[in-house]
Amino acid sequence: MAAATSASSLTAQFVGLNAKSLQSSKASLSGRSLCAGPAMPAKAATRIVVSCKAESSAEATTSRRAAILSLTSAAAAVAALTLQPNSAEAAYGEAANIFGAVKKNTDYIPYAGKGFRVDIPSKWNPSPQKEFEGTVLRYEDNGDSVSNFAVIKNTAEGKSKIEDFGSTDDFLNKYSYLLGEQSYAGATRSEGGFDKNKVAAANVFEKEAKTVGGKTYYAYELLTRSADGNEGGRHQFITATVNNGELIIFRAQAGEKRWFKGAEKTIRELVASFSAA
Repeated sequence: MAAATSASSLTAQFVGLNAKSLQSSKASLSGRSLCAGPAMPAKAATRIVVSCKAESSAEATTSRRAAILSLTSAAAAVAALTLQPNSAEAAYGEAANIFGAVKKNTDYIPYAGKGFRVDIPSKWNPSPQKEFEGTVLRYEDNGDSVSNFAVIKNTAEGKSKIEDFGSTDDFLNKYSYLLGEQSYAGATRSEGGFDKNKVAAANVFEKEAKTVGGKTYYAYELLTRSADGNEGGRHQFITATVNNGELIIFRAQAGEKRWFKGAEKTIRELVASFSAA
């Protein structure tokens, strides 16, 4: 019993000592810093304000619509640039126009005469030959003299327009010498498609009276053949009109053989370029 009382007394003393020791430690720590160095100033707390704003459904719809329209416009612009024809690109069989400059037609040379104009093939040369009275201009192919043209001017005999010469048939009969005259006058049989006692023939493919710029023209396309068989015949074109008291006749021809080797295009473009001025 005495032993138990001593043990309890010792335990109470130990607890009391520990309590006093803890209080003493707290008192000494309350007036000191844990670090030996100077105390660091306390930083002020930074406050970040986040503002959240709800977007109305109408505003959201408008924004989405604006974005879609913007994307659509950009796509259309890109498509336009992609699909825009490029002058430097060439179709199959054509030369590319690399620098985009206007290409000039070098196949013909514009010619302005007194009272008329015509585009002369660039590979044709002037010819001094005058087959018909009143010839003021004559050119021929530098590789084939059978292909040629002539401009013939004579007085209109007081007539003011081509219709005063009669119909297209009347005019052609009067100026048939333009097709070439038969020089042989002997007797012949009907052979080779020619009439008896004839060694030349002319077939009229087309004839018309056309009005261009208020002026009437008589125009003819014919094929003439002769017994010599040279070139297989001649494709001939005659265009006539009256201008300022003058009868102006344009005559062009090409040999049958060369006609089918590219001369047709040249002759037709040449004839189409002629006009009274």
